[in-house]
Amino acid sequence: MIRMHKLVPLIGGLLLSKGGRRVAGRHAGKLALATLAYEVWRSRRDGARPQAAAKGTPRTRPVPRSRWSGHRPR
Repeated sequence: MIRMHKLVPLIGGLLLSKGGRRVAGRHAGKLALATLAYEVWRSRRDGARPQAAAKGTPRTRPVPRSRWSGHRPR
């Protein structure tokens, strides 16, 4: 079951009232940007947790990416 976001009731209340619709319309871009930034922060925070250690698998070094210039490290 999907957990409801904490901001959903707040945004719903804004959109149901006449004054809230005016405020939401005036600041729609800012609200969208703030919501997106919060979602990115939350996904990065959840992704930063060590999941490999919880599963009991040993950590391995990541494979180095090739450089765009084609230069190889010594």
